[in-house]
Parts: sequence; C-alpha cells; structure tokens
Amino acid sequence: MTKLKVGVAGAGVFGNYHAQKAAASARTEFMGVYDIDQQRAERVASTFGAPGTSDYRAFLDMCDAIVIAVPATFHEPLAREAVEAHCHVLVEKPLALSGKAARNLADEAAARGRILQVGHQERFVARAMGVLTIEETPLLIESVRAGPPAPENRAGDVSVIWDLMIHDLDLAAMMLGTEFTGVMASGSRVHSRHLDEASAQFTYASGGVARLRASRASDVRERTMRVVYPSGEIAIDFLTRKLQNSTPYDVRVDIAADLPDPLGAADEGFYAACLGLARSPVPAHGAVAAVAMAEAAEAAALAKIDA
Repeated sequence: MTKLKVGVAGAGVFGNYHAQKAAASARTEFMGVYDIDQQRAERVASTFGAPGTSDYRAFLDMCDAIVIAVPATFHEPLAREAVEAHCHVLVEKPLALSGKAARNLADEAAARGRILQVGHQERFVARAMGVLTIEETPLLIESVRAGPPAPENRAGDVSVIWDLMIHDLDLAAMMLGTEFTGVMASGSRVHSRHLDEASAQFTYASGGVARLRASRASDVRERTMRVVYPSGEIAIDFLTRKLQNSTPYDVRVDIAADLPDPLGAADEGFYAACLGLARSPVPAHGAVAAVAMAEAAEAAALAKIDA
C-alpha cells in the first residue's frame, strides 16, 4: 500500500498528539516535526524516531500532507503556503481569522485539488452521540464551555471566541445552517489582552437561535448543551455524562466504545481522504461558517467594550 508522507507543524501539546497519530498509523510515513524552535521540533520528533526542523519550506518539500497545530494566528498563512506547495493540509481550528480569508483558502485548496481539512473534532463526538443525525431543525441551541486558563497561556494569541467558542459555533452552523441574520455579543478581558470571557447570540435564516457562552477564566469547569426541537429537547452535561431527552430520537452520551479517540478518528479520516480512499470528514468549505460567525461575534463584543 502506498503510504502518505505526513509531517506535523507545531511542537506544542497538540503537535505532539498529531505526531503520535502520524507515527502510529498504518497509512502514513511520519516525516517529522516543524517548529520555529529547532530544539523543540527535534525533541518532539525524536520521540518517534523522526527529524525536527525549523525550515518550513524544505519540510513541505519532503511531505505529501501537513498537519498544522501552531498558534491560531499562524493557521491560515502556514496552511496557504502548504497548499501552494501542493501538500494536503489538516489545520487545527480555526481555519483562519476572517471569513474572507477562510473562503479564499478553501477555494485555493479546491482549485489545486488538495485536501484541506479543519480540526473540528467535536463534530465526531456530536455525530457519535446522535445529535447531528436528528432530522429536525432546532428552535434553540444553548451551549456553555468554560474552564480555567490554559497552562502557559496556550491559545493566548486569540480570544476565547476563536479558542473555545469556535467549537460550538461550528456545531450551531451544522444544526441551524450557515446563514445567520443577526448577532449580539459581549465579553471581557481577564488575564490576557484578548477576550477571555464571551457570550453571543445568533439568529438564523432557519428561524433558530443559538446562545453561546465561553470562558477561559472560570474557577469551575462547565460543558453543557441544550437543544430545543419542535418535538422536545435534549440537555447534555458532557462532564457528568448526564442526559435528558424528551425527543423521539436516540441520543446517548456513552460513546467511548464507538469513538475512543476523536482526534485519532479525525486524523485517520484525513489520511484516507488524501489517499483517495474516502471523503474528508471536515472539508474546509464546511468550516467557513464558524469562522464568519466568530469574526462577527468578536467584532460585536469589542464594539461594546470600546463604545
């Protein structure tokens, strides 16, 4: 079987995770790790018997596909350079920091016949639970995603909207549609120069509403979702694994047997798509809506702060 030559850009926590997957997969030949810090790249790559480098262009020339797990500010430029070098790309969320840039990048990858996949692993979880297979359009989605600051200010280059809320924006777009007709948002800076807490409400062309809250400055961890349908509602506490379901649909929270490793499933789906064995599970054009929503929410929240 032809193996896909895969490299990982980024020697942080998620870069290490992706390196593990690429090194272990039967479909790939792991080519190593790129990072602006040569020593960090070598340290992570050597764990898997591969080289580390700080020369991105030379690294791209070695690879068929790149997994990008660097700070969000650099997602779009590194992904664009990889696509232009004729590499397939799996980029961690968000795809870009503006809707226009995300659309342009998705268009460029499609024009060059390259797979461009986005790391929205929460889709795998929601689909395994049965939430994304419900045929009704929700009337209301409420979501909370909160916790303490990440160690060493990880993801501190962007706001909590791009860091955490982006997951729920993506799920809202999957369930309510990609066309939102209005947005209201607020937020606050707590321990960084970006928004560390944010709330947003979106209205959609479908008639539905999404109310989302995210925080990386909370003493208490929360991860809940409530979805109201014409036929009933679903309330999920992801931390306690508690589920309330008054709809006629089968939804479950115990999915470990079917989906033990969402990140691994996403990476394997990417490898398969690059090899022409399957379609990408999270194609870039399908991730543009979440970027546009995040951009709108941040602009609305900052406008309120700066008023």
